[in-house]
Amino acid sequence: MLSVILSVCLAGALMAAGYFYLREKQANELKKQVEEKFKLVEQKNQVLELENIKYKLNPHLFKNTLNSIQSHAYQTYYSLDKLANVLDFILYESDRNFVTLKEEMEFLTSLIEINKLKVSPLFDLKIKNSIDVNDPFYNLELVAPLITIDLVENAFKHADLQSENAFISIVFELKDGVFYLSVSNKISDKPPIKKTNSGFGTQSFKKRLEIIYGKNSTFEQFTENNVYVSHLKINLGGHKDTMHIA
Repeated sequence: MLSVILSVCLAGALMAAGYFYLREKQANELKKQVEEKFKLVEQKNQVLELENIKYKLNPHLFKNTLNSIQSHAYQTYYSLDKLANVLDFILYESDRNFVTLKEEMEFLTSLIEINKLKVSPLFDLKIKNSIDVNDPFYNLELVAPLITIDLVENAFKHADLQSENAFISIVFELKDGVFYLSVSNKISDKPPIKKTNSGFGTQSFKKRLEIIYGKNSTFEQFTENNVYVSHLKINLGGHKDTMHIA
């Protein structure tokens, strides 16, 4: 009798264990199914999120592209406008014996803006204008056209544009009827390449300066610590007196 009871209890225990085993297995399978469905939903959400980002990104890139094109278009328009000013001055004003300092400075400013396209926006370009526009000599026709171009063009032509401490500095000043132009720029420490016609422009500039202004002008140029410096001084008041005497 006892063995029968034990057999029944053992069978019941086995059935219970089997039942719990099946329930645990079903629970694990159900958990696995739920996890797989969750992963699938998560993947779909990620796909939707990427599509959403892509939808937002495309118009953003398109807008940035338009802004870039607009910036280049404006820069091109600005450059052409300055080029037009330079050409107008060369074609219509350079034949005159003298122009006002105001006209010469407007021409030179446009020329500098055009040359700025050659250098990086981060390049150290210093422009200082200390001209007193109320000086009576500012609007008198006492300046030989294009007399300032040689100094500025040489700075952009020969400046070392690659080194870390490269720079160009241009300073204008008109004080008590005397015009000053100082230009300095960093030059490479490497030996310059000699050119056949090198120095012709500077020689012509000096000769022109001497013929037109004589003792009423001074020009000096020198190199110090790999920095090339040019100083031009024109006594417009003294030149005016000389013109009256002549």
